[in-house]
Amino acid sequence: MLADAPSRLREERTRLGLNQVEFGRRGGVSKNTQLAYETGSSPIPLDYLSRLEGHGVDVAYVALGQHAARAPTGSSETPDGMVDRRIPWRGAPEAAAVDPDLVEIDQVDLRFGMGATYLDGPVGSEKRVFSRSWLRNFTRAAPEQLFWTLGDGDSMEPTIRSGEVILIDRSQDVLRTADGIWAVTVGEIVQVKRLRPRASGAVEILSDNPAVPPDLAVDGELHIIGRVVAVVRRL
Repeated sequence: MLADAPSRLREERTRLGLNQVEFGRRGGVSKNTQLAYETGSSPIPLDYLSRLEGHGVDVAYVALGQHAARAPTGSSETPDGMVDRRIPWRGAPEAAAVDPDLVEIDQVDLRFGMGATYLDGPVGSEKRVFSRSWLRNFTRAAPEQLFWTLGDGDSMEPTIRSGEVILIDRSQDVLRTADGIWAVTVGEIVQVKRLRPRASGAVEILSDNPAVPPDLAVDGELHIIGRVVAVVRRL
């Protein structure tokens, strides 16, 4: 998201004739949180923009500075035949075909335990479309090597809160540095944790919540899915 997004957010609110209380209510946040977004004192989360899109807010303009082509209700085309190019935060992967900056990323329907989640059932996925330039702030991996999921639990707080969206880079699957945050499986349990390799070959599994004790993986029981490279902050 570009640095001047707060001022464009304020501009969109003014365009719609709403005060901060009314506008914030549409985005599911308080007046104080709305003020923080508009002044740039808090980052603007994607789930907040997603909620605003259904209320006439041009989220592509807020996020990227590019006005969306407005389509008539029930149509995917504008009056002049151009495809609607709004950032499709809730889906619409066909938009990637008309804008080279947009790319499809799988959002996996599996809540990674920050705590633990058992990997004992089917895992569904759907396509979401995001900006390539925004993704490059976090990783240079190919889009097919990335996926999104939701965290679940409080063991990684305050770094990752339960329900926040996590971007995982599957191209990084070898533990070369200590204390990075990784998506892993230990047996059939899926977790997001900090990892610290030991000289013995064992790996310490660490939580950011000091109330959660560390664990230890030995004998190759830990499998790295990918490295966590971004978290979409939920306020």
